[in-house]
Amino acid sequence: MKISRRSFLKGSALALGAVALGDFKSVGSAVIAGENKSQVFFTKDISVNGLLRIYSQINQGMTGKIGIKLHTGEPHGPNILLREMVKGLQQHVPNSNLVETNTLYIGKRYTTADHRETIRINDWDFCPVDIMDEDGAVMIPVKGGKHFKEMSVGKHMLDYDSMVVLTHFKGHASGGFGGSLKNIAIGCADGPIGKKMIHGAPVQLLYSNRLWINISGGFSKSPNIRGGVYGRRENQ
Repeated sequence: MKISRRSFLKGSALALGAVALGDFKSVGSAVIAGENKSQVFFTKDISVNGLLRIYSQINQGMTGKIGIKLHTGEPHGPNILLREMVKGLQQHVPNSNLVETNTLYIGKRYTTADHRETIRINDWDFCPVDIMDEDGAVMIPVKGGKHFKEMSVGKHMLDYDSMVVLTHFKGHASGGFGGSLKNIAIGCADGPIGKKMIHGAPVQLLYSNRLWINISGGFSKSPNIRGGVYGRRENQ
């Protein structure tokens, strides 16, 4: 199957990752082992079947309640994944639903009510969508964190045993390349607190006044927050 550059850019590049959140020891070992050499699967089959074949290679240990993390996007996109592909995957992942968090900036995903309307407009309502910070946030520890010792994430994240990460890649003028690392780290942080912490905006200042001042530093902090997401159930 040949994919033109135009079609590739239109559909966005897509990355798929999976992690079992409940077994911290095995996840930690996998992360350590993969620091030097990661196993990456690639397919030219940009279809539901192609995505399912990739998922079959990485879904070992995916048990319990599974959250499928993706970027719901602004109303009408266009920078979102193909709904048919996401729907096809979700229907083959038992006990799963989509998960997201609200934004820090004021827009159509700033409040839960507006976010749910955006979800409807963008046709993500083919299954339940859990806005993880709808009922508030919770602080989780970040083991060995350089910038943070704890991070505020959507409270509902603690309800999941595993997480599948569906990512479209994009570029930021100052922040650089955003992929699955950003989708997990900033994407799981709650809107009012966690995202503000990552971007370095003081609580007493409006986020809009600080948006572009610390964005590069904010993105460099993403690995620390990802570590918190991986290890958040260590003591359970």
